[in-house]
Amino acid sequence: MVNGGSIDRAVRPSGTGCVECLATDGWWFHLRRCARCGHIGCCDSSPSQHASRHAKERDHPLVQSFEPGEDWFWDYTTNQYYDGPALAAPTDHPLEQPVPGPRGRVPPDWERHLH
Repeated sequence: MVNGGSIDRAVRPSGTGCVECLATDGWWFHLRRCARCGHIGCCDSSPSQHASRHAKERDHPLVQSFEPGEDWFWDYTTNQYYDGPALAAPTDHPLEQPVPGPRGRVPPDWERHLH
């Protein structure tokens, strides 16, 4: 672990989609990966905002984008972007996974539900 225990470079992501949305038939706009434990949650633009909820409840303030082609980190305590180390693969959701996702759960008027 580096950065005061906020990042564990070896931990793998919890899956390919938001853990809570998948468990509750929800949907997401973009995905974020907890840099400490690998939890995949939905972004703050998503209806349920599970990534920031996880960060607050678990005191895991750093997330990395889990979107293809993005490697930036966000610190929820400072509300700032952060350049961090490479994390264990995979570093993003599968390319065939739609955005928003998951397939079959996104309402036709999904844009109206974003924050």
